[in-house]
Amino acid sequence: MTNVLVWLVVGLIAGFLASKVLNGKGMGLPMDIVVGLVGALLGGFLAGAAGIAFGGFIGEVVVAFVGAFLLLLAIRLVFSRGGRFSHR
Repeated sequence: MTNVLVWLVVGLIAGFLASKVLNGKGMGLPMDIVVGLVGALLGGFLAGAAGIAFGGFIGEVVVAFVGAFLLLLAIRLVFSRGGRFSHR
């Protein structure tokens, strides 16, 4: 149970920070968590593939942030023609 709470907190922090950096505001609590969690998986996969290891809570947030940032960039590219995630 504790691990799930940690992942939710990490996902929330990473998703919120990444959406603030890219959009200037959060996307709302549920979407920030989803983007953060998916981003954490993406960041963890990419870090593992590159042979990079981060430990501790701060390391997990950094990896999750990088993954969430890359995920949001990809979403922005896909929906850049006036879709829901476009910031025009």
